[in-house]
Amino acid sequence: MRLLIVAVGQRVPDWAQTAYDDYAKRFPPELKVELKAVKTEPRGSKTLETLYAAERERIEAAIPRGTRVVALDERGTNLTTKALAERLKGWQLGGDDVALVIGGPDGLDPAFRQGSHERIRLSDLTLPHAMVRVLLIEQLYRAWSVNAGHPYHRE
Repeated sequence: MRLLIVAVGQRVPDWAQTAYDDYAKRFPPELKVELKAVKTEPRGSKTLETLYAAERERIEAAIPRGTRVVALDERGTNLTTKALAERLKGWQLGGDDVALVIGGPDGLDPAFRQGSHERIRLSDLTLPHAMVRVLLIEQLYRAWSVNAGHPYHRE
């Protein structure tokens, strides 16, 4: 199974890339994690609908057909680490690759969010996009470690 993190925005600070890379290399070979960064549409004087459409097109091009799409959305389901671990286990048992999608500065196109298989939220707080990448991969690693019985997660 492959976890594909699709994130709008190509530049992140070095600290965020280092942290992301550190967690990405910890996953076992049977659970591959890949990051696909897609270009943010230049804001300028474009309408929100135009921005959404351009970014949605790039996001959809980055996701292979047959992949389960999970949108990160502030209105999505709030999960505990254990609940995320259960989701991850279900995804693994289902056998499909999963794309977790992080929107741009204006979020994700509403139709894209609604059309995704699931919508989850990472926090009630508004987080910088670089931090979302790090938090997401850390929580995915933590969820995997819970399922594997590792002592990384303590109650």
